[in-house]
Amino acid sequence: MITFPNCKINLGLNILQKREDGFHNLETVFYPLAFNDILEVVSCDTESRFINTGISGGEIENNLCIKAYHLLKKDYPRLPEINMHLHKTIPVGAGLAGGSADAAFTLTLLNEKFNLQIPLQQLFVYASQLGSDCPFFLINSPCFATGVGEKLMKINLSMSAYKILLINPGIHISTKEVFNKIIPAIPKKRIDEIILQPIESWKYDLKNDFEPIVFSMYPQIKKLKESLYEQNAIYASMTGTGSSVYGIFRINDNIDFSHEKNHFYKWISLEQFL
Repeated sequence: MITFPNCKINLGLNILQKREDGFHNLETVFYPLAFNDILEVVSCDTESRFINTGISGGEIENNLCIKAYHLLKKDYPRLPEINMHLHKTIPVGAGLAGGSADAAFTLTLLNEKFNLQIPLQQLFVYASQLGSDCPFFLINSPCFATGVGEKLMKINLSMSAYKILLINPGIHISTKEVFNKIIPAIPKKRIDEIILQPIESWKYDLKNDFEPIVFSMYPQIKKLKESLYEQNAIYASMTGTGSSVYGIFRINDNIDFSHEKNHFYKWISLEQFL
């Protein structure tokens, strides 16, 4: 059985306060993108095996797909041994939550393929144990997210008139490092209010609190965002804790970014794909 985990971008990201458990309350809008990894699972008679091709996902024992399998195996012993093949195209450590998507899609794939009959609400519990972004990919529609990212409210946000240029400079950003540098603050206007404004106003109101930190560490990422505005992006931002940046353009805009030869870049339609 094969599935295609997609990534997401953040439309705005405010860090509101540090919690007693050491995590941070935040608010953001998650928007899914049709840019995918490929995940295949087949049952086998021998010991389970995991293969990672494409972009390296780091140490195999830390892979969230494997953790998702063992999480379900603990509660559902009848889950058989499997061969799992993950082909990664979504950049790692790039603010796109590719690893979280892979984990959530693993839960859903295993549930369907082996008829485990796990209700959606229980899948959310499992997903939350794997990572704060994981529950979103069980919904995979635009959501206003609060808490640590696990409290999700679907929103009606149609962006079919636009396309996105996604750029990744190949820099791996440590989420832990930038969170240690953040100074939480309550914004004057909530993101779920800003997102209802005309998209042309987002440039002035919709912020990512991690940009000043990451831009000071890696000025080249700041330059990428500036270059998107120079190419007449309606809105441009870093997503998550970086390092990817994106620009939103009208669907008929014809912008050439082929000169950015040292970076990964990709045009993606913002039509709802699910």
